[in-house]
Amino acid sequence: MARATTHPDGRAAVAAVLAVVAGLLAVGLLVGPAVVGATMASTGSAVSEEAYTEPVPEPGDPYFEAAANDGSWISYINPRDEYRSPYLGEGSGKICVTLLNEAGEPVVGETVPNTTVTVPTGDTIGWHTHADPMVVDYPLTDNYERPLDADQFGTRSDLPQGDGYLDSHCIEWHGLPEDETVSYGEVEVDGEHADRIEVVGYVQQAHDAWDTDVDPIEDAVPHEDAGGWTYEADASHGQAVVVLQLTGGEAGEIGNGENVTDQDDDTTTDQNDDGTSTESESSDAENSTVQDDDDPTGESDDEADDVPGFGAVAAVVALSLALLARYRR
Repeated sequence: MARATTHPDGRAAVAAVLAVVAGLLAVGLLVGPAVVGATMASTGSAVSEEAYTEPVPEPGDPYFEAAANDGSWISYINPRDEYRSPYLGEGSGKICVTLLNEAGEPVVGETVPNTTVTVPTGDTIGWHTHADPMVVDYPLTDNYERPLDADQFGTRSDLPQGDGYLDSHCIEWHGLPEDETVSYGEVEVDGEHADRIEVVGYVQQAHDAWDTDVDPIEDAVPHEDAGGWTYEADASHGQAVVVLQLTGGEAGEIGNGENVTDQDDDTTTDQNDDGTSTESESSDAENSTVQDDDDPTGESDDEADDVPGFGAVAAVVALSLALLARYRR
């Protein structure tokens, strides 16, 4: 009787395939979860609140105010813009609050109701009905006639300032002496969801028109590096924006443009207001696995989910077995 033997070339081929299998197993076990998490973050799979997109008013809109003839600035009507009486000089300015989601997009705080942001402003602008202190209640859409009123960040080629979308809630004033000092204290966040709002910092510019070519996160500084300004003759304007960002709750991560993901058996989750988590619909495609009937390993979908990419590894295992059978005779 002929003895079964393995062709030398066959042994080499099978050994090569098995080496690939081992490598894939190592990659899947050691770095698979990290790669999946990074991919989800980069594709924006989860934010705790969707961006609020409201285009700036166009000329002719009731909320369009004016634009400079030389194209250096543009202004929109703000119900919280007030003039001092008596009018003491050309000193003007604004203090704003910008709330961003985990992706760095403007939001109005629909997911953090009953939360209040307070910016101490002192008595310099105490005559202003929205100052001393400036108080902002979330969600903005439930509490204000004009939730967002300024386009403080971003650029667009056809606009002198801004990217064409409102992103900030501000108070404005006019009529201060041109040697006056305006100061404001550190922002305070209180209320039901205060622990979900992180103070990123302050973006302040004085003595010139506001330059919107700045990043609200990257260019924000601590309060000790901002906090106010003193007006100068012929340069009697100043602005400051308090930058806040949603953290996405206890399971979230905060970072410059990074999104919130919660890894639980490789399933993306969104954080709810009550602290619970629900599966994101976008996770269906990411978590799909080989069906039981077609699974060469005989594993169920739940078992295959334990290791990202295990379906591909199983396919290579099947190939190696086929090669082994082919070269044995």
